[in-house]
Amino acid sequence: MPAAKKHPSARARKNTASTAATLSDGGSAIVPELPARPVVYGEEGEVVASDWHEATTQWWADLWASPMANEYHSSDRHALFLLAVLVDDFWRAPSTKLAAEIRLQRVAFGLTPYDRRRLEWTIETTEEAKDRGTARRGQTSKQPSQRADPRLALVQ
Repeated sequence: MPAAKKHPSARARKNTASTAATLSDGGSAIVPELPARPVVYGEEGEVVASDWHEATTQWWADLWASPMANEYHSSDRHALFLLAVLVDDFWRAPSTKLAAEIRLQRVAFGLTPYDRRRLEWTIETTEEAKDRGTARRGQTSKQPSQRADPRLALVQ
């Protein structure tokens, strides 16, 4: 007779990921205001930029409206402010050097699907699945025609 199975908690892996999380689209994150934009001067001392670029403010709003925003700690704000400056500089004068630095910095915040996968963050999609199932069930299935069943000819 085989031995009794171990309790599931005893069989569970001990090296589970500490960052694994399912992110819900709760939208309860407190959105910090962008600080005053550091003034950018040109080569001749003229002011080139003093306000945030419109695309940067839209990026900031999208960032804090995302499901990942609930995972950001208050200490992450400063790194996000630095990333906002990089994004703003990129919108004003695109360069491969800035693009590379932005890619490097955004890895830590789960801003791409690959980064979320690495952090083991999944975005909850139950509502989408429920909507698809409801739509599928709402469709009428094709009913067979009312002709006589040809299989009945075999049994008669």
